[in-house]
Amino acid sequence: MKKRILCLAVCAAVYQNVVLAGGVQTLEMGTVVVEGEGTDGLVGTAESATVGTVTAEQLENRPIQRPGELIEVVPGLIVSQHSGEGKANQYYLRGFNLDHGTDIAISLDGVPINQPTHGHGQGWADLNFLIPELVEAVQYKKGPYYAEVGDFSSAGAVNIHYAESLDQDLLSATVGQYGYYRLLAAQSADFMDGTLLYALELGVDDGPWEVPQDLRKLNSVIRYSRGDRARGMSITAMAYDNRWTATDQIPLRAVEQGLVGRFGSLDPTDAGFANRVALSAEGWNNGPDRSDHLLIYVKEDFLNLYSNFTYYMEDPVNGDQFQQVDDRRTYGLKASRSWLTPFANVDAETEVGVQIRYDDIDVSLHKTKERQRLSTVRADQVGLGAYGVFAKNDARWNDWLRTIAGIRADLRRGSVESNLPANSGEASESLVSPKLSVVLGPWSKTEYFVNVGRGYHSNDARGATMTVDPTDPNQSVDKVDLLVPATGFDLGLRTAILPKTQLALALWRLDMDSELLFVGDAGMTEPSRPSRRTGVEVSAYVTPVRHLIADVDLAYSQARFTDDDPAGDRIPGAVEGVASAGLTYNPPRGWNGGLRVRYFGPRPLVEDNSVRSEATFTAAADVGYRFKKGLEASVEIINLFDAQDSAIDYYYESQLKNETSPQPDIHFHPVLPRMVRASLVARF
Repeated sequence: MKKRILCLAVCAAVYQNVVLAGGVQTLEMGTVVVEGEGTDGLVGTAESATVGTVTAEQLENRPIQRPGELIEVVPGLIVSQHSGEGKANQYYLRGFNLDHGTDIAISLDGVPINQPTHGHGQGWADLNFLIPELVEAVQYKKGPYYAEVGDFSSAGAVNIHYAESLDQDLLSATVGQYGYYRLLAAQSADFMDGTLLYALELGVDDGPWEVPQDLRKLNSVIRYSRGDRARGMSITAMAYDNRWTATDQIPLRAVEQGLVGRFGSLDPTDAGFANRVALSAEGWNNGPDRSDHLLIYVKEDFLNLYSNFTYYMEDPVNGDQFQQVDDRRTYGLKASRSWLTPFANVDAETEVGVQIRYDDIDVSLHKTKERQRLSTVRADQVGLGAYGVFAKNDARWNDWLRTIAGIRADLRRGSVESNLPANSGEASESLVSPKLSVVLGPWSKTEYFVNVGRGYHSNDARGATMTVDPTDPNQSVDKVDLLVPATGFDLGLRTAILPKTQLALALWRLDMDSELLFVGDAGMTEPSRPSRRTGVEVSAYVTPVRHLIADVDLAYSQARFTDDDPAGDRIPGAVEGVASAGLTYNPPRGWNGGLRVRYFGPRPLVEDNSVRSEATFTAAADVGYRFKKGLEASVEIINLFDAQDSAIDYYYESQLKNETSPQPDIHFHPVLPRMVRASLVARF
């Protein structure tokens, strides 16, 4: 522990001496576009039809059930859950069941959230530490077309920005049905020629489950910043701790037989324990001809997860519960420089950057009974280095033609020391990813986009060195590639030709060399077959009157394996139709509120499409009143129409205690029932 604290202190000291002393000119945090009442702010600046920035005003009155749902502002993105509320969310986007983050890159102020070579699933992206009231903006980019974005970004990337200061300090208390309580205190104040922002959150949630969830969450943020958008710096520290009783998916037959209710559990000892400590330092210097950016971060993440997805299929006596432990330290640096590079009467800007990340991971899998270890399946120490460089050139050739050409090179090195020597070893792989965007227009406030590019996701480093099955050392296995390419193509348009309206349309395709699929009896994501996805997306954003925002997002995709296999060509869990719509009314005083509906349609659960999920439709509403003296009262209703749908569905074999052989079945996690939460917020 002393070693880790020393590392945090050294990183902060280095940043203080180098950046604040002016030894390095630092750069822009990625452009945060803060739109006002107009909706044409991205015309002339966007790289594709499917990029955008959602501001705090648009976020403020969105009813959300869990912190991760905040990023549902990304058109076509659905955030769900298949276990306890302390577990990383389930994500759906562009025809993917992204499990816990396999092909969507999520970051907070540039610090990556996704965790490679994770104990529960590749790309694990846990957003339960997020404090929605601190979010200033959410930026999103869909598709693999952006040179500055690397691992896990095949479907897209989301960067969440925390505020550096608050307009008003706040104290918030929320109470809801099923034992839900939340307290939040946040304040910013002048400090040492800058601003000090700090927040503390406490959360309790039992949920509607027959076995109470007993969630207990403690979360804190402290940020010091100074300067302005042109030149400045910030240092941010975060700490988060959460523990809960897990409520994993259950087989449909157990409910139909009356063994459990919809909110029941077949192993009441399933549970999770997670904590996170992070320190980051960022600086930027934006001049008329050059911009520089530097980000240094170090963080420690820990997860101890007990799950049982197959019940008594593997061990009829003790049951199939298993424990997954992931304890990691992550160190990273991002630096970039952009400058004007005009040539032959062409206005152009060039950006180059370097990104370095190293994960020191202790990861293990154990068989357990009632959280007591019976045996160790495997235990590994993994060192994983990720090194990326990129360059891109943004050139405006004339008043109707613009190109953004980019290239990215990535090197991944993994070292695995396993308890089974045959699975120890080293692996490395590199990948070059070209990108090109062509923007035509604007004509009549309308732009047209052509995007093509390569992206990738990484595979678990243990799979790249493994030679034998850890459950049967006599059984050999094939190694996997560390980096898996994905090639995408988009055609799109964005228009603000209608008054107070912004519309976007995109047709897209994505080819992947290998899928990452969730395996129920292992609780892991594993590499699978090559695939192709095609789809169409339409989104509309309207501000008909002051303080009123309406948005509609529609998406449809087709996902298929592209190799020949008698099992079939459907990708299990690949979402097809997605729709969401909402209204937000947010004046500074008086009544305010929001209404949202969302739909994600039936999905194939097996390769031959013989088993499919049902569609899911939910709605949520929020209504509040702001008084003159900074006091606000509000009521939020989750699952407004009390839908009896599934949040997630899987199809695999499991065995109940009263059964003598495994049975294939749909395993589902229900959406939460209608619930009411009331909040009182004081701003001062």
